[in-house]
Amino acid sequence: AEICKVSAIHRITDAYGPIPYSKIGENGELNAPFDSQEEVYKSMFEELTDAINILTLRQTESFSSNADKVFNGNIMAWTKFANSMKLRLAMRLSYVAPELSQQMAEEAVNHEIGVMESNADNAKIAGFGKDGNPLHRIMYLWNGGDSRISADITSYMNGFQDPRRSKYFTQTTFDLDDNVDQNGYFGLRSGIMIPAAQEAQKYSNYNCAPSTPMLWMNAAEVAFLKAEGKLRGWNTGSENAQAYYQKGVELSFEEWGADGVDNYLSDNTNTPMQYIDPMGKNTYNGNISDITVAWDESADFEENLERIITQKWIAIFPLGIEAWAEQRRTGYPELMSVVVNNSGGVVNSAQGPKRLAYPGEEITTNEENVRYAIDNYLKGPDNMATSVWWDSKK
Repeated sequence: AEICKVSAIHRITDAYGPIPYSKIGENGELNAPFDSQEEVYKSMFEELTDAINILTLRQTESFSSNADKVFNGNIMAWTKFANSMKLRLAMRLSYVAPELSQQMAEEAVNHEIGVMESNADNAKIAGFGKDGNPLHRIMYLWNGGDSRISADITSYMNGFQDPRRSKYFTQTTFDLDDNVDQNGYFGLRSGIMIPAAQEAQKYSNYNCAPSTPMLWMNAAEVAFLKAEGKLRGWNTGSENAQAYYQKGVELSFEEWGADGVDNYLSDNTNTPMQYIDPMGKNTYNGNISDITVAWDESADFEENLERIITQKWIAIFPLGIEAWAEQRRTGYPELMSVVVNNSGGVVNSAQGPKRLAYPGEEITTNEENVRYAIDNYLKGPDNMATSVWWDSKK
């Protein structure tokens, strides 16, 4: 339960920044003071470490699979997941608290049970009942047209000629007589005026069935985290950054049943493709990354960091909240600017939102604590342009 709590709550604090956490329920009060994001992270590290220590003592045991839709009661698997989550959170602090970041990352990787290593370790939940995977319901049953694949990821994967496209996405269904090549994998650009449903539904969708398990975390992400750790000179495994980078790609191809990983990893020519809107309305003519797939040992730190994060961003699909967090932390991958900026200029059109503003209901029912958190912890306006604590890369 502690591990599940942290795996959920870290998404909340990464989206909003300071949140009520350690003081919830004190003295029977419904309205709780906020913790700073730094305090939330330190609490989550303590909770994960305590859970890991307890489960390590019981590592050869198990509990009823009827109570566990993720790992079927396998305590060793839960311990690997907890260590992997600890590694993910550790890397989030790489710019704001590098010493703590390194300490927590090395503790997770070098623990006696360790982190996820193979796709058999992946954390996924299935068994959703008669309605099936919630993302399937959103994308197909409640489909108004704005729940589409992003043009950013299709542009990167088209440029790389990525064999995973047919696994991730459905093909477009445009009927354009003047250009027979338009049907393929084209997402809908973010930050636009959403077209009518009949038009929007022709763009690529998430290839998701009612029975598709929902991903929590995969071994590919862990390999990329270890690769970044090695790039930073940390003790996150016995191999070098290149080996873990390539392992992350290999694990992702294996997870999705895609062929051609060797050719993909050796490609030092293909780069992300400029986005051409099949409907001709939102084509992007701005700068886009020139990063390639093949590892370049002679490249500087930033280039290989971009390489790691770009491939991790592709491999953790469809974990959008995690992808957003890592893009804010590192600046990678480079994304298209929005077409329509409804913030009145508050949010930078190129950088995009840095956090979510607090919900109106929270301000209405817990105003004193919200105001204190904004003034003392957030240290900026309660809007989407203010960075959270760990988003501190210059």
